[in-house]
Amino acid sequence: MARTLRGLAGETGHLTGMLLVAMPGMPDPRFAKSVVYICAHSPQGAMGLIVNQVAPDLTLTKIVAQLGIRPEIDLSHVPVHVGGPVESGRGFVLHSPDYVQESTLVIDDRFALTATLDVLKALAEGSGPRRHVFALGYAGWAPGQLDAEIQANGWLVAPADEELVFGSDNDAKWQKAMARIGVDPVLLSSTAGRA
Repeated sequence: MARTLRGLAGETGHLTGMLLVAMPGMPDPRFAKSVVYICAHSPQGAMGLIVNQVAPDLTLTKIVAQLGIRPEIDLSHVPVHVGGPVESGRGFVLHSPDYVQESTLVIDDRFALTATLDVLKALAEGSGPRRHVFALGYAGWAPGQLDAEIQANGWLVAPADEELVFGSDNDAKWQKAMARIGVDPVLLSSTAGRA
């Protein structure tokens, strides 16, 4: 996983470290009212994690137990996010950069991504990153696909905000992301126009 992301992140694209906010008329129901943190964007494509969709009845406690990891701290309050439709059985931890291993992709001075068992073990021991979002699966785009979706009025782009990304109020993240960029979703059209 790290090699793939490092290759994708080799040439940092302008969307790396940004948020994608789904437009109200998003045609793909998997991304309806979603907020996606872009971990990597380059000419080879893009990869991100949905940070506001939570898997029902699934917690990090259940995940680590399935992996044979015995938590030393209570993880029952840590939700499992639906990171996207690609590789939905694979886990990713988007986190603060106070935890960095060889396999960690440091995105910027506020965000990093690790997708190994080591980060889950560290979280279970209480020695992992201070802030984190655990997600199963990711959102991926082929070369040029994400730019085309933005031009087709599918997404708005916003600066990433640690409080929004790592915050616990997942139901409010989409509205907060819209407000952060000064957009009232009621006033948005789902069709693109030309001036």
